[in-house]
Amino acid sequence: MSRHRHTVAVVAFDAVQLLDVTGPVEVFTTANRYGADYDVRVVSPTGAGVVTSSGLVLGVNGSVSSLPRRIGTLLVPGRRDWRAAVGDTDLVESVRHLTDRAERVTSVCAGAFVLAATGVLDGRRAATHWELAPDLAVAFPGIRVESDPLFVRDGHVVTSAGVTAGIDLALSLVEEDWGAEVTRSVARQLVVFMARPGGQAQFSTRLVPSQPQHSAVRRVLDHVSADPSAEHTLDSLAAVSGVSARHLGRLFRTEIGMSPGQYVESSRVEAAQALLEKGGGTVEEVAQQAGFGSSESLRRVFQHTFGVSPTVYRARFRSTAGSRRIVAA
Repeated sequence: MSRHRHTVAVVAFDAVQLLDVTGPVEVFTTANRYGADYDVRVVSPTGAGVVTSSGLVLGVNGSVSSLPRRIGTLLVPGRRDWRAAVGDTDLVESVRHLTDRAERVTSVCAGAFVLAATGVLDGRRAATHWELAPDLAVAFPGIRVESDPLFVRDGHVVTSAGVTAGIDLALSLVEEDWGAEVTRSVARQLVVFMARPGGQAQFSTRLVPSQPQHSAVRRVLDHVSADPSAEHTLDSLAAVSGVSARHLGRLFRTEIGMSPGQYVESSRVEAAQALLEKGGGTVEEVAQQAGFGSSESLRRVFQHTFGVSPTVYRARFRSTAGSRRIVAA
């Protein structure tokens, strides 16, 4: 564990997502109240303040050139329009030079695209916001993109998922530097999980191309979506599609990226999510209505897919009212 002053350099720039910056900064500075020794500096390429994604103007501690020669942790936040960030050559070059001077290189959300543009992620595993993961994989094919983890460590490089996952990332770094006791104190003070259960999948939309090219695939998608709970076998789906079971499997893997059976399960998971978020039935009733047959099957799939149980998922996404204490005047 670290027991020396540790410089954290956060690179801010116009249109940066505000919480990508302030979330980790709050973690590191709060850790200083419990025995850590972080020198947190928010900098910009020019030293000028920046206008964030929310329109708030964020002041900085100086320019990139004002940083010490050696940096403990470099943190690169993201901008929703990652193409504009990657196209900012001054930003990318500034970050590129800093990666050579940092003991640890990290990013939050779309900040992974800026790191990717510097080449530091080539051949590495990396995470970003679940919605941007396909873009990262296509734009930078040399990166092994993982869409579910809240953060991914590959050597001295750590990349995190979207926005609030920067807090999870920063907490993990504090634990690495100063131990679990300090980190637990920070998490309690900020009222956040020390280690959040589950991954990004519980927050994501399970995306499927809206208009597959082959009419046989479209017929099957419409058929399954109309009643996910029905008994959909490969043979019955092939009959609906008008092609052989083997050919249907090939078409699905090409156009959807999964087998027909996997698509059926995915549709049932979505149905269960909607029932859990909106309905008042028991987990057993939700399992029956979504086509899982039993609550045990539903629990097993949810645990595998989201890392949480159906009961926890419902508590987390159905309403915020259940987690608030409302005191009447």
